[in-house]
Amino acid sequence: MKKIFKFLLYLLAFLVIAYLILSLIVRPSLNREWSRDQAILSTALFDGDLVTVKNIRNIHYRTTTDYDVRHYDKTFDLDKLNSVWYMVEPFTGHGAGAAHTLVSFGFRNDDGMEDYVAVSVELRKEKGESFDVVKGLLRQYELVYVIADERDVIKLRSNHRKDQVFLYPVKTTKENMRKLFVSMMNRANKLTTDPEFYNTLTNTCTTNIVSHVNEIAPGRIPLSFKVLMPAYSDELAYKLGLFETTAPDGHTMTLEELRKKYFINDRAEKYADSPDFSRRIRE
Repeated sequence: MKKIFKFLLYLLAFLVIAYLILSLIVRPSLNREWSRDQAILSTALFDGDLVTVKNIRNIHYRTTTDYDVRHYDKTFDLDKLNSVWYMVEPFTGHGAGAAHTLVSFGFRNDDGMEDYVAVSVELRKEKGESFDVVKGLLRQYELVYVIADERDVIKLRSNHRKDQVFLYPVKTTKENMRKLFVSMMNRANKLTTDPEFYNTLTNTCTTNIVSHVNEIAPGRIPLSFKVLMPAYSDELAYKLGLFETTAPDGHTMTLEELRKKYFINDRAEKYADSPDFSRRIRE
């Protein structure tokens, strides 16, 4: 038993040293042959309460591999930021707990409705590259903040990948909505000049969202395996009181009721071509 324990200690020490050496040798880059859906980075320009987001991605998908890449610029008024939404996409066939998460922000427009822009933290793929869990631990992928139209990042997942998608309204103050949006825009800007590596455990879609929330409200989201296994992150958010849970009749919805209400796939298919896609999936 002592020999086995000693061997494991030596193995751990070797792995730590190997990773430190790897960290010194392999550096993140902005200059690679990127997959064309992630070749152009978004940036945010601040002018008082106005934020102009450049290169909001709005890909038109025919399939997951056949698509037209499009971008547009849009200016948002922080005083009109009215809602925040948390999306969970459990991955089909990737094991329990695997999922992608993102955040979307709703801004009131002149007709009283909302315009939405989503922020999806992802690994930045090179041409022909696909995700591998182990490679994600070994500094093989850069990190990217994809700022996109919901018709891109949500429809890709619900209508083309055919994964289940849940879109939950977040319960927070207008002040914290604003802080969260600004924090995520600043981080997106930073990554356009100071690249970082994605890490399967420590630098993912969900760990970054948690970091932004805890930057605003320290300790609001505690350490939990449900952050590392984000298909269960809605359970954690529900437990922490981060979702709007009041039903029209006034009762507090259970997590099961919440999931049923905010499962958007059927509506996403029905209104796939609607210019009001974002509003329709929330009906």
